[in-house]
Amino acid sequence: MKTWVCLVCFSVLLGLSGCASVPRPNLATTDTVSVAAPSYAAWNRVLQKFVDDQGRVNFAALAQDRTDLDQFVSYIYDVGPNNQPQLFPARADVLAYHINAYNALAMYKVLATGIPDTLAGAKKISFFAFGKVQVGGQPISLYDYENKVIRPLGDARVHMALNCMSVSCPRLPKTAFVGALLAQQLQQETESFLSEARNLSVDGQRLLLSEIFKLYLDDFLREAPSLPAWINRYRKAPLPDHLAIEFTPYNWAINRQP
Repeated sequence: MKTWVCLVCFSVLLGLSGCASVPRPNLATTDTVSVAAPSYAAWNRVLQKFVDDQGRVNFAALAQDRTDLDQFVSYIYDVGPNNQPQLFPARADVLAYHINAYNALAMYKVLATGIPDTLAGAKKISFFAFGKVQVGGQPISLYDYENKVIRPLGDARVHMALNCMSVSCPRLPKTAFVGALLAQQLQQETESFLSEARNLSVDGQRLLLSEIFKLYLDDFLREAPSLPAWINRYRKAPLPDHLAIEFTPYNWAINRQP
């Protein structure tokens, strides 16, 4: 009975979540959003000013100086491949937009929710499933954005680029993704991710992997017959295929600068 009641309550909450939303940023009267080919200048300024070399965000400083983030998020709210497809002529342009947009919206939601210490537990449901944002005028949760828009584009390397602002997420780069350089950037981020011991290490006959590989296992196995086979595409020293795989528990603490 208790389980059934919990399921009913969760269903009700999911229904109510459609009514909640994260408001569009309040821009100064002198700021406008141009419906033009995407410029990631404002997003680049955010990354370069508030993200350190470890990918940690200075949320306290960002909360006091959020003009550039608000400008870029307003662009995301208004303009996207769904309502302005002519601005994103290549698949790489579409994917670069979505990676930047997801990362910026996650950062924006951390501010909107008061910079919580962690997204673990019930906060994870609230953060990803509730409080819809907008992409190109379309209300959407971060969960649906990742799983119904970004993942179907069919490149597992996005999991080394998407960042929900938690400690176990991939390192947040200090430069925006752009369509013309996307293949190179995704290659670089994947190689960097796999070079970190927190994401991949070998302990005797055990292969210890980030839980990202478990959460999105189907995406990796669509591109390779096994996780080691997928990983070996991006490593100079190949992994043997016989290692027992274990996954490192995800750390949902907010990846803030100390």
